[in-house]
Amino acid sequence: MFTLALVYIALAFGALAALAIMMLRIGALLGTCPDSSRTARAAAVTIATGFAAIGAGGVILIGAVLPLLPEAQMVSFLGALGFAALCLGLGFTQAVGTLRAIMLDAHAKAA
Repeated sequence: MFTLALVYIALAFGALAALAIMMLRIGALLGTCPDSSRTARAAAVTIATGFAAIGAGGVILIGAVLPLLPEAQMVSFLGALGFAALCLGLGFTQAVGTLRAIMLDAHAKAA
């Protein structure tokens, strides 16, 4: 069980880190626009850090259910990992939507 917990932690936090880095890169790409570069970078950093904090809490909470099914360790591991991936993906979608809304607002103010 300990090995599966370590694998879960590595995979879930790896996915969290990958999505947070992806969000920062999206912000950096949006930051190439001369009209709203500061807004894009600041929003991306703020949203990515919030996503990482909430995502880390979610990963820890979901990982806490691993010991609940000691007779079916692989089932609990795969279920927890799948649920964590689903939650992180939905959170990423919401975060990118928020970044998009901020950018649309910044472009409207610039125009």
